Amino acid sequence: MVSMQEKTDIFLTEVKDAVATEKLLLPSLPDVALKIKAECEKEESSAKKIAEVIGQDPALTVRLLQIANSSLYRTRVSTDNIQMAITKLGLKLVRDLIISLSMKQLYNAENNVIAERFNELWLASTKTAAIAHLLASKHEHLDAEKAMLAGLTHNIGALPIILMAEDDDDLFDQPDALFKVVQKMQGDVGAFIFQNWHFPSYMIDVVNECYQFRRNHDGPADYVDVIQVALIQGSIYTGLDCPEDWSTVSAFSRLDIDANSHVLDIEENKLIFDETTTLFK
Repeated sequence: MVSMQEKTDIFLTEVKDAVATEKLLLPSLPDVALKIKAECEKEESSAKKIAEVIGQDPALTVRLLQIANSSLYRTRVSTDNIQMAITKLGLKLVRDLIISLSMKQLYNAENNVIAERFNELWLASTKTAAIAHLLASKHEHLDAEKAMLAGLTHNIGALPIILMAEDDDDLFDQPDALFKVVQKMQGDVGAFIFQNWHFPSYMIDVVNECYQFRRNHDGPADYVDVIQVALIQGSIYTGLDCPEDWSTVSAFSRLDIDANSHVLDIEENKLIFDETTTLFK
């Protein structure tokens, strides 16, 4: 009789082979995000053209207006005009926000069991994204929206692995065993997805290295550092297995954060965290 460990090892090999031969079923970047990304990269792009693309999705239009008028981005004048909102936010920020908002589509599934696991991943991602946004906003060389998008997508490599496991009843019904495979492979799979989407290198680094808590590097804090601290401090919500001694994780010192404190202990930070997580409900 084949043990669960042997089943896990066999499945892990199958995932590795599927990645190596490019046969793994990868998620596609949602259409509206793809259109916005392409439009923003054109030299002649404008708020008017971006508004026309976003306007094709009424729900997304409403969400973007809510964000533009939220306390995170609000200026003296609120607006109900999508073109004015885009002008106020700027094209690059709108691009990152639209990609972030559309990511939720990837975590939908018809199978109830998969839907439940995808929902758990999405909730963990939103908590991580909210803390990452908060952390990055304290450092001039980091972009809060890029950090938020990195937080939302750091575990994207888990999605095709879970879908692939659906065909293996024994493994699929053993969350702990499946989780081990996901932990081992989601970095490689996530990097493979982002390379296919032509995402920037910092995003590939995040999915590849965010769980490598012994990581060290030269230079100032980067987005991997931000996501690592966000994952660890967010573990009170997600239950993620993290290093007990936070001071052993160099990301804390790079971000100038006391490893004995929690960023959400500050009331102002907690309010920003709550508002950011609300964006993705």
